[in-house]
Amino acid sequence: MLFKKNKTKIFCIGNGKTGTTSLEKALSDFGYKLGCQEKGELLLNEYANRDFDKIINFCKSADAFQDAPFCFKYTFIHLDVAFPNSKFILTIRDSDEQWYNSLVNFHTKLFGKNNNIPTAKDLKEAPYRYKGYVWDVRKKVWGINDERNVYYKKTFIEYYNSHNQMVIDYFKHKNNLLIINLSDKDSYKKFCKFLGKKPLYEEFPWENKTNEIK
Repeated sequence: MLFKKNKTKIFCIGNGKTGTTSLEKALSDFGYKLGCQEKGELLLNEYANRDFDKIINFCKSADAFQDAPFCFKYTFIHLDVAFPNSKFILTIRDSDEQWYNSLVNFHTKLFGKNNNIPTAKDLKEAPYRYKGYVWDVRKKVWGINDERNVYYKKTFIEYYNSHNQMVIDYFKHKNNLLIINLSDKDSYKKFCKFLGKKPLYEEFPWENKTNEIK
């Protein structure tokens, strides 16, 4: 399905814990209407069934989108075809190791018990979105079914790197992708230039730091 008459949409396609919430804040400050994250995340089954038409239809509800299912593999390809005037932003970390540690830390604070890394049981009982949603993401996105090691490092790092490389390869001969590491000093200026906006700050407004979670 191709939408010919659409204004530029912004899709943030970096994995979680790469600064996507800060990116959302920066987009909101420029007046972009952000897609409802909860509704986007609840399109998990549509993504798993590769029903991208419903995801594309959801994208008519706002100007910019981040997190699931936009950070999942292949989604960006369908969005680029459906919304040919759109811009894509791939956020990355200093290293895959840094990203993995940040993700595990974050999930430990959200879903773990007694400051322990979450078990399969913890994830299945977590009430986020619906009971078991977090575990469903493990199965349907990451392909993890092993209940004994739900944060197997090799699997996560391979996913992170393969997704990023897939994005880079796809947009190799296009000019509608920006790759940024929000911790880089000039990342906000690059972001503004990419969108054709005058900077509002010197650096990104940092949001959702793991160490701020109580």
